[in-house]
Amino acid sequence: MHQSRPITWRDLDSIFGVMIHRLSRKTHERLSAEHTDLTTRGRIMAAEKIARAREHGDLKENGDYHAAKDEHGHMEARIRQLESILEQAEIVEPSQDGTVGLGMIVTVLYDGDDESMAESYLIGHIEEISDAPVMSPTSPLGSALLGAKTGDVVEYDAPNGKLKVKVLETRS
Repeated sequence: MHQSRPITWRDLDSIFGVMIHRLSRKTHERLSAEHTDLTTRGRIMAAEKIARAREHGDLKENGDYHAAKDEHGHMEARIRQLESILEQAEIVEPSQDGTVGLGMIVTVLYDGDDESMAESYLIGHIEEISDAPVMSPTSPLGSALLGAKTGDVVEYDAPNGKLKVKVLETRS
């Protein structure tokens, strides 16, 4: 007998072959600003650097020229990466009711650990910046925590077996 289950983001990503990047508003704004900076000021500076290095003579043995070209290539790769993320971005607002979701910092206690060993994670995209380590919502623990509230105990599959964690606190 077939059991139905809710469709997840991971299902949609694999069905349509599109990676949807769920970002906090703050991260989306930061990535947009970085993209604007790189495509304007960054490209101008890279072109000037290449032009200055080109003036040093023979391009075959011109280390400054090759370094400037490499730097320009890395910058263009970052621009393409940002464009890909921003084109497929979905802004997700953190939950206001304390439910663990994207953009939330969650403090957990692993089963059997002392409260002083509690760990905090930001549930979100790898581009998020936080004082807490970023945990992907598609990781085993990240997906188990989604929808949990303070006081809930969740179980997830880890490489060394099933583990339990208690949600001590959530904040945005």
